[in-house]
Amino acid sequence: TTENPSFEVIPALRSRARVFVLNELSKNDLLKIIDYALTRDEFLSSMNIKSIDKDFLIYLSGGDARILLNILEAAAIQEINKDEIVLTKEIFENVVQRKNIIYDKAGEEHYNVISAFIKSIRGSDPDAALYWLARMLEGGEDPLFIARRLVVLASEDIGNASPNALVLAEAAFSAVDKIGMPEARIILAQCVTYLASAPKSNASYLGIETALQEVRKNPVAQVPLHLRNAPTNLMKELGYGSDYKYAHDYEKHFVEEDYLPDELKGKQFYFPSEQGQEKKIKEWLKSLWKKKKRY
Repeated sequence: TTENPSFEVIPALRSRARVFVLNELSKNDLLKIIDYALTRDEFLSSMNIKSIDKDFLIYLSGGDARILLNILEAAAIQEINKDEIVLTKEIFENVVQRKNIIYDKAGEEHYNVISAFIKSIRGSDPDAALYWLARMLEGGEDPLFIARRLVVLASEDIGNASPNALVLAEAAFSAVDKIGMPEARIILAQCVTYLASAPKSNASYLGIETALQEVRKNPVAQVPLHLRNAPTNLMKELGYGSDYKYAHDYEKHFVEEDYLPDELKGKQFYFPSEQGQEKKIKEWLKSLWKKKKRY
């Protein structure tokens, strides 16, 4: 198979086979193949080919030597009646009609590129992020798929360090949906560069994951009586809502109260980072929760 066996071969067959990894050709490899074809191929070597836009030829081939040689031969045939042949970008474009970007939307490369894209934004590299965005768009990826991933990333990797990230990502998703390609590329580029350049925090992501683990360990913890509503007299008699402290009645609209089940008192899930606006959130919470929480 020319695909990653993890996606194309069932485990029962993989366990009975040996996997050999064949790496893609490098640019130097492809340049050598072009030179070899021009000097050793019976047809191409008989033509007076003065110059070739090799970089663009390699770009069009997507790194596939067979496609590269087919394009080269087709371009040469198109110019066969000329005494001196110059294979330009325009000639190659006329022959090919489309670009062969290495990007399989259903296979391994799809996951490789989207992974590189997300990690480039998380790593605060807007240049790399734009490159992988361009790879996906040129490869025909659905721009809404990209926009959806940006919405998730805005919360998972940026969060309260820059709350506007989620607002922009959501706006970008809506705009891409309304506008479509090719203009959607500009909207995605703006969103990508903002997210890549924004301060990062995964505190919200870690907080919900820790809270979910706690819920799975203890799914039936009771809601404290003082936090329950009491819409009926019976509920009031049972103590629902008794001793509840209304935060707005206190200075700074805050009072140190217990809001977790009794068995989870003192448990903390959200630990704000020192990044961006989240640092201010941390300082504010620290000024409020002087006894019950650690910030």
